[in-house]
Amino acid sequence: MKYLLASLFFFSSVAAFAQQKEGALVQFSGVVHNADSLDVVVPYVTITNQNSSKQVNIANYMGYFSFVAHERDTLLFSCVGYAPQTIIIPEHLNKSYTLKVALKPQTTNLPSVRVFPWATTDEFKKDFISMKLADDDLEIARKNLSKGSLAEMMKTLPRDAHEIQSAYAQGEHLNILNQHSLMPNPLLNPIAWGTLIKQIADGDKSRSSGGN
Repeated sequence: MKYLLASLFFFSSVAAFAQQKEGALVQFSGVVHNADSLDVVVPYVTITNQNSSKQVNIANYMGYFSFVAHERDTLLFSCVGYAPQTIIIPEHLNKSYTLKVALKPQTTNLPSVRVFPWATTDEFKKDFISMKLADDDLEIARKNLSKGSLAEMMKTLPRDAHEIQSAYAQGEHLNILNQHSLMPNPLLNPIAWGTLIKQIADGDKSRSSGGN
């Protein structure tokens, strides 16, 4: 009986000592914000209890968290893209503790990587030699003012006012020169009739020879 009482006293003492060591239970709640802008919440932050319990909690998509911890517990807030932050729950609380945790964004500068589309140096040399450089403004102007380019543009572009005026003046000039001259009528030209009859006769002969 004495051994039983001693064992019970020992375990109760250990439990009381452990409870006194861990601290009183506290309902720990809060919201995780961005340190640069308190209006921006940080969702899904991992909260790890660094004490012996090693309990892990996660904030929701609004950055809100609430769980039971002990006084003097050390909590580590971590999230990808933010610097980790450690929070220690103070003592002598009234069973609840509310806190706004601000995480500072952490920027990691990676070394620059240059990607080339050539597998070997020989391929690069081959493409570099056969590369066609774009024309500069002077070369483009020369091409646009070349005889071939101007001739092609004259086929499609309408005449401007200066060209129309020149053509009209030339036509008026020819009319003035020929106003006292008789304009020949090809229907009254015997040479033209003879040429036409000869062409018809030659055509009949060619068809006859082709049929034989």
